[in-house]
Amino acid sequence: MSYQALYRVWRPREFQDVVGQTHITRTLQNAIVQEKFSHAYLFSGPRGTGKTSAAKIFAKTINCERSPVKEPCNECAACRGIQDGSISDVIEIDAASNTSVDDIRDIRDKVKYASSSVPYKVYIIDEVHMISVNAFNALLKTLEEPPKHVVFILATTEPHKIPLTILSRCQRFDFKPISNQTIVDRMQTIIGEENVSVSKEALETVALAAEGGMRDALSTLDQAISYSDERVELEDVLAVTGGVSQSVLTDIVKAMHEKDVLHALQLLDQLIQGGKDPGRFVYDLIYFMRDLLLFKSAPSLEELLERARVDESFHALTDAVSINWIQDAIMQLNQCQQEIKWTNSPKVFIEIAILTITNRYLKEEHSGKAEDSEAVANLTGKMAQLEKELNMLKQNPVVSAQPTPQREARRPQSRGSKNSYKVPNERIRDVLRQAEKQALKNVQSQWANFLSKLKGTNAPAHATIQDSKPAAASEEALVVAFKYEIHCSLFLDNREVVESVLASVMGKNLTIIPIPENNWTELRADYIKNQEKTTDHEEQEPDPFVEEARKLVGDDLLEIHD
Repeated sequence: MSYQALYRVWRPREFQDVVGQTHITRTLQNAIVQEKFSHAYLFSGPRGTGKTSAAKIFAKTINCERSPVKEPCNECAACRGIQDGSISDVIEIDAASNTSVDDIRDIRDKVKYASSSVPYKVYIIDEVHMISVNAFNALLKTLEEPPKHVVFILATTEPHKIPLTILSRCQRFDFKPISNQTIVDRMQTIIGEENVSVSKEALETVALAAEGGMRDALSTLDQAISYSDERVELEDVLAVTGGVSQSVLTDIVKAMHEKDVLHALQLLDQLIQGGKDPGRFVYDLIYFMRDLLLFKSAPSLEELLERARVDESFHALTDAVSINWIQDAIMQLNQCQQEIKWTNSPKVFIEIAILTITNRYLKEEHSGKAEDSEAVANLTGKMAQLEKELNMLKQNPVVSAQPTPQREARRPQSRGSKNSYKVPNERIRDVLRQAEKQALKNVQSQWANFLSKLKGTNAPAHATIQDSKPAAASEEALVVAFKYEIHCSLFLDNREVVESVLASVMGKNLTIIPIPENNWTELRADYIKNQEKTTDHEEQEPDPFVEEARKLVGDDLLEIHD
């Protein structure tokens, strides 16, 4: 096979070819020229940013026959031998497949031997974080004090997995993701040499898809060249990467903003049916929204846009949407992006996100001021609550000193209640006899959600039950202790609404039995006391085994457990 992939053909052979990492290449060049380079280096950073390429160039430069120089000549026997791998003194090791301590011991045993062809023996260990802890320990002493003719270069994408004892023995260089513009400039140089025609929009889309990695960019470009006929256009790159064109993204955002749900969902369906990756679509849409927000906030930041190109339609969309709308849409899409990672139906969650963004905007349009509407609803609920309390006070006026005979006559019927609420003691005792701790815990765990949902459904009903708490529960009923006695009566007027909302939250119907807190404390204490009496009365004859044990060790040392 004579053809070689672009990323192999155009792999950097000099430090100047390692684009986007000037802070590293300049430091290494100065160290080589001054002959002050270290015995151990750690190159860390994302994939495809030039770590192993820089390591190989470093090995060539220090072993070049013209050394000390800033760049290898790539002409002498040493440079050519290291480049084609024929010189055995530069050893590249893949730590992912050589993880054991025996592999590292082999290095430790051979490192003491002098190099055969070039001045320095260089060990390049790629993905060094993959080796075992014991292997790291075997490497420690050699890494700290290697022979003068040996240089170690460790490369990794996950430096946090490397022990601190190793890190402290190396000079660390962090390779950063390459900027989109730098990737585009490098690709333009390459396609000029390869005599390939590629549109500027296609190059920018390739750079975006590469996410800071030059190797990924060249692989994608290679694939797009094979896919296209003569000239690589934007559509070719989108077909290869699964990305979405800016015109489609503009149409979807415009449809959501203009409340055209039908058109937005139709566009989404066409994308999915056309084979576009749902995750890639959400990713592109988030970045497009980000660019939209950035450009609207500060048009002078055009050079920082990563997904969008500033054309006439982009300008029109920027003028139409508001900053708050964009921010809210980004939050919804970000949540959608997290959810589709764990589902087999990503399209459903994308549709929900589109509907949420559009419907929220609709609600704001209809209400004018969403916050004012919520305030009005709260005030309405409070007024309804006050009106009911006022009616109850009118029916049961407060008496200061001597109660009237009529009031004295009515008091036994209310059983201590100030608002003519008769506590259903027998029903509550029945619930206590059937009560289960788990049933009460289930209600308590959902009580906050229930109150929140009830507030949105019926504010007056929520006002009657907000100062209450679940006290006891069975499979069919729930005893609720109310802080204020008057709310027990007010609750009964809203009982159907409250119980229906509770049923929707709990997934089953529960009959709510209200009781004032004071009455609940007394009733519960009486119930527990009666239960203890019943238990004492029904106690069985003494266990013969217990009696025999008592005779042997006495009461002081005897402990009885069920």
